Amino acid sequence: MFSKLIYRNAKRSRKENLIYFTTLVTAIASFYIILSLGRQDVIIFLKEFESDSIDKLLALMPIVYLFALFLLFFLILFANQYQLNRRSKEFGLYLMLGMRKERLVLQLLAEGLITSILALIGGILVGGFLAEIISLTVSKLVGQGIIGHQISLSVGAIFFTIIGFLFIQFIALVILGRRLFNQEVHQLLNDQMDKKQDMGHVKSNIFHILAGSILLGAAYWIVLYRFMDFGGLLLFVALGLGSLGTILFMRGFGKLLGLLASLSERKSTKGLHTFTLRQFQENVANRSTSVAVTSILITLSIILITNGASTIMSFESVSTRSSSIYDFTVNGDNQKVEQFLTSEKMAPYVEDLNLLEIGRMKYQDEGAEDDLPVSLVDWSKLREQLIMALPSNYKEQVLSGEMQGYTISSENPEALNLFGALEIDATKPYLIPESSYNGLLETIGEKPLNLHSDEIALYFNPDFMPKDNLESMPVLDNILEKAAKEGQSLMSINDQAIYIHPSIPMRGLVADRSVEITSAFIVPDHMFEQLLNTENYRSYWNFRIPQKIQEQQGLMKPMMEARDLLKSSGFKFESYLQNFGRKLFYVVAGSYTILYMGFLFLIIACTVLALQFLTQMRQTRQRYLTLSMLGAKRNQMKKSMHRQVLLTFLLPISLACVSGAVGIKAMISFVIIHIEDKALLYPIAFTVACIVIVILVIYGVAVARSAEHEIDKLRWKPNID
Repeated sequence: MFSKLIYRNAKRSRKENLIYFTTLVTAIASFYIILSLGRQDVIIFLKEFESDSIDKLLALMPIVYLFALFLLFFLILFANQYQLNRRSKEFGLYLMLGMRKERLVLQLLAEGLITSILALIGGILVGGFLAEIISLTVSKLVGQGIIGHQISLSVGAIFFTIIGFLFIQFIALVILGRRLFNQEVHQLLNDQMDKKQDMGHVKSNIFHILAGSILLGAAYWIVLYRFMDFGGLLLFVALGLGSLGTILFMRGFGKLLGLLASLSERKSTKGLHTFTLRQFQENVANRSTSVAVTSILITLSIILITNGASTIMSFESVSTRSSSIYDFTVNGDNQKVEQFLTSEKMAPYVEDLNLLEIGRMKYQDEGAEDDLPVSLVDWSKLREQLIMALPSNYKEQVLSGEMQGYTISSENPEALNLFGALEIDATKPYLIPESSYNGLLETIGEKPLNLHSDEIALYFNPDFMPKDNLESMPVLDNILEKAAKEGQSLMSINDQAIYIHPSIPMRGLVADRSVEITSAFIVPDHMFEQLLNTENYRSYWNFRIPQKIQEQQGLMKPMMEARDLLKSSGFKFESYLQNFGRKLFYVVAGSYTILYMGFLFLIIACTVLALQFLTQMRQTRQRYLTLSMLGAKRNQMKKSMHRQVLLTFLLPISLACVSGAVGIKAMISFVIIHIEDKALLYPIAFTVACIVIVILVIYGVAVARSAEHEIDKLRWKPNID
């Protein structure tokens, strides 16, 4: 009999509080997804290239999981408190009929256990399904076929999901069970309402609104203009000011709603307009801190979801090459490496084989003991032209010597980046023979260089020199074109006048990172041999996977096969897979964790708003009976309730949208949210807004239906329909 009572009550509670149960299932699914990350295909794939980074990411997941459990604990505590208040008369009747308090608390724990088990089953099934979908989707985005997908079930993720969730559920029920144990029968039967909160004076409420607005304004100013000051520590100050400002604003605004209600009393009472505003005012004023917290959570969720969405949008840049053209770079003895790469087993994977030679230019009198080494390069005329091309504010800093260091950035004008790169390397530049770079140009289908004996070309590494066009540099082209018309030499090497070839297509010299240079001089082969410091000489063999194999098998599969062959050879090598894997890791790490926390904050905020409204609805249900006695129709009261739901959700969302927009603007300005294609900015913002709105609408509709059910359960007079 007792077990049947427990089962029946648990079933009824799930039906009557479906919003809470659905939130539990969603939270459990998210726990499983984040804990099973290590078993997903993309992570297994990335471990081959970024094992250290992946290990650090997986080590971070338990911290994220514990933080999520901490947040969910308070949600469970709040929701179960709502359940106990709703059933207080029922518990009082049990005690009057002779049930002992110990048995009542045991019943409460048993009901919670049944609900938890069902939520765990549903959550793990949904989480497992979503984990597979996510894994397949990411695999598709990075190239279907590179990973042999296998359905995986993480036993460890299931275990920790069950243990963690049952633990916080048990603690919450014990706390609430203790409160129930300490209550008397008459307290439970009376079903006491919350005490009506003092609405305060108009002046104090206006002061709260003004103080909140000032604090929010200060927080916005810090975020927009002082975001990175003091190592980003001011961000925490802004967060504190913004949170306090939101709380004060909500407190004052909620209480001043009474003025709006008073003004509306002069209008027609059709549609229970005044009643709706009074109910909304009481809901906000009595729970202003809770409403403010939900607004803060929604703000954080908007920012995090936007950040995660922008990270996902970078999938295209991960899989699309810009400057990199080679798939593999091999180091070793030139003759042995060439022999291996042209061997029968390796040749099917090799196309556009090219030897890259590179080294530093030697100094004049290098090796002398008494005299300091002197650079062979005099680029003062080119330096002067670049300074003249700088914007006036930068030009003044360079000429006055105020600019001590040079930062190459996409935010800088082109002339400043060129000047900085040459200032760093031009006194002892890297040299690349013309034949090596011609091999690269031939690979990309460009015309080879045909340098004269007194001519060089300037190379700037596109990985370090941001620019929109890899084929030309307008500022440099204008300077060189002007010098060519005047027959002027802008540089000399070893006191010999040197002419500079117009800008050439820039591409990565190797597959990944083995050659990390900012700039170099591309010189005729004979000049390379004369000027090279042999101690700094390096050589690299580059090649690509043949296009025919790529069309048949895709890029990644033959690359992994070629990688395995190179591993067996014993030569040192690097591949584009490493670069690809590194970028993909940042996308996966950013999107998984950030989106997870963003959606978690949003779901918690929506659930708190929903339960808060339903709590007030239940506590004030007698008012609806009074309205029915005064002649109000059922549809009128339901329409009033719908408006209350709309206002309850709109208030925190409106302020959250303003704060979220400020946060997103600041993060874009300081390149924390980075969107390479600015045209995608508005579609991303629209998509994020749609996601947030859809989730809020789902919760709002669910709350409205639950409230309608509460209204329908009231005892109606025969003539009110």
